[in-house]
Amino acid sequence: MRDMRGEYKVPGGKLVAVDLEEVDGRLASVSVSGDFFLEPDEALGDINAALTGMPVDAGVEQLAGAVTGALGDDVALIGFSAESIGIAIRRALGKATGWDDHDFEVIPATVLDPALHVALDEVIAKAVASGQRPPTLRFWDWDSPLVVIGSFQSVRNEIDPEGASRHGIDVVRRVSGGGAMFMEPGNTITYSLVVPTSLVEGLSFERSYSFLDEWVIEALAEIGVNAHFVPFNDIASDRGKIGGAAQKRFASGAVLHHVTMAYDIDADKMLEVLRIGREKMSDKGTTSANKRVDPMRSQTGMTRDAILESFAQSFARRYRATVSDYTAEELDAAKVLVAEKFATPEWTHRVP
Repeated sequence: MRDMRGEYKVPGGKLVAVDLEEVDGRLASVSVSGDFFLEPDEALGDINAALTGMPVDAGVEQLAGAVTGALGDDVALIGFSAESIGIAIRRALGKATGWDDHDFEVIPATVLDPALHVALDEVIAKAVASGQRPPTLRFWDWDSPLVVIGSFQSVRNEIDPEGASRHGIDVVRRVSGGGAMFMEPGNTITYSLVVPTSLVEGLSFERSYSFLDEWVIEALAEIGVNAHFVPFNDIASDRGKIGGAAQKRFASGAVLHHVTMAYDIDADKMLEVLRIGREKMSDKGTTSANKRVDPMRSQTGMTRDAILESFAQSFARRYRATVSDYTAEELDAAKVLVAEKFATPEWTHRVP
C-alpha cells in the first residue's frame, strides 16, 4: 500500500489534486480536491467512488470515462474536467510529470546556419529522450536566409522557385508539421522547447500546444503584449496574430514544440517566395503586407535581442532553469544530419 498525491493546473482553469493509495494494482481511498467549482457538491463523492478500484495502469481517457460515466447530466464541472482528474491521478502514480518535476536548461540565441537549427531539433530531442540532456528551451539565431517548410507541405505548392532563386533563399523541410517559416537574419523570434513525453501525458495534441506555451503568454505580458491562444496553434494579441507553433512527438519519449513570432519581416519579399503567403494575403485585400508582419517590433518598441533576453529570464523565473550551450557532439551530429538528411533532395521533396 502506498499513499500518493498528484496535482494538475488546468490551463486557464483551476487546480485539481488527487490523493490516493495503491492496493493490489488498484486505486484505493481516492480523494479529489482543488479550487474548482462543482455542482451539485454531492457529485464529489460520486467521482471518488467511480475512481476507487480502477486499475493503476488505466490511462487518462479510461479514468476520465469512469468519471463522466458516474455523473448525471445535471452535474457541472467548472474550471476543471474529467480529463484533468485523470492527469492528476497519472501524476500521483508517477506516470505523468509536471513542470516542477524537471530541471530545465536554456540555450541563448546562437548564430548558426538555419539548416543546422532544423537538424538540432532532432538531435536535442534524441538527447532529451535518452536522458543525456534535461528538458531544454533553446532560442534560434541564424546568419543566412532560409524557408523552413512543414513536414507535410508540398514544395511545389508552397515555394515560387523563381522568387526563391532571385533572393538566394534555399528550402529545408523540418520534422514537425505546420506552415512555412520565412527566415532572414533578425526577422523572427523562434524557439524550440523539448520536453519528456511524460510532461504532456494525457493531453491531446491541441491541449498540449497551449500547455507548453503558458509561459510565453506570461513572458509577452511582461513586455506589454496582451496575448492569448487561438486554437489550435496560434498566438495572437489584440492587434492580430503574433506567431504560430508546430509540434512533433517522438516515439523515443520526447516532444518537440517550437514557435515562430514575426519581428521585422520583409513581407513583400516573403510574398515573392511563398505562394501560399500570397493567397493568405490576397483574401484580405492587402497589396503590401509589411504593416501586418512586424508585430513584435511595433507592439513592443523593443529590440529583438531585448525580447529574447526577456523571454529567457521569464522562463527561468517560472521554472527551475540554468543557462546552457550546445555540446560539440550535438553540433557535429547536427552537421551530419544536415548533410545526410535535411539538405538532400529526397527529404526536401518527399512531398513534391
